[in-house]
Amino acid sequence: MKAAPVPQKDGPRINRDIHAREVQLIDAEGKNLGVVEFVQAQQLADDAGLDLVEIVPTADPPVCKILDYGKFRFLEQKKSAEARKKQKIVEIKEIKLRPGIDDHDYGVKMKAVRRFFEEGDKVKVTLRFRGREMAHQELGFRLLERVKSETGGIAKVEAEPSMEGRQMIMVLAPK
Repeated sequence: MKAAPVPQKDGPRINRDIHAREVQLIDAEGKNLGVVEFVQAQQLADDAGLDLVEIVPTADPPVCKILDYGKFRFLEQKKSAEARKKQKIVEIKEIKLRPGIDDHDYGVKMKAVRRFFEEGDKVKVTLRFRGREMAHQELGFRLLERVKSETGGIAKVEAEPSMEGRQMIMVLAPK
């Protein structure tokens, strides 16, 4: 029987978990002390009442810094939370039209399209044909060209108008 593998912990190695003989040491004030024996670096960290943290494990020798590990982890978590807060998830909003749409209804739909672009979302314009409307696909194509020309200043066409079954679809993205 094999022994269970030791679970790898996430984050940098600290104190006695570091397996290098020599380390590039940076002290608590940020001053580079050069290449130092691991035992001596650990002793300096213990004397300061702080931890020896492996900052760049891929370097040769690995770069270690003397610091308070709890505070270091807290600041890293705070940075990652701030980064998550700032990222915007782009959604695809859908606007459905018909070939014989009235001018007022068209205006209402275009107002919604502009609002979606202001929020930073992409817009999928779907034009659905019913019954005999399939015989007049050029009307739908003209309508999508009108949408494209009216939103030309604030959006770019990501997917040109194309037929998918009984629907004509076009995707617009904000500039």
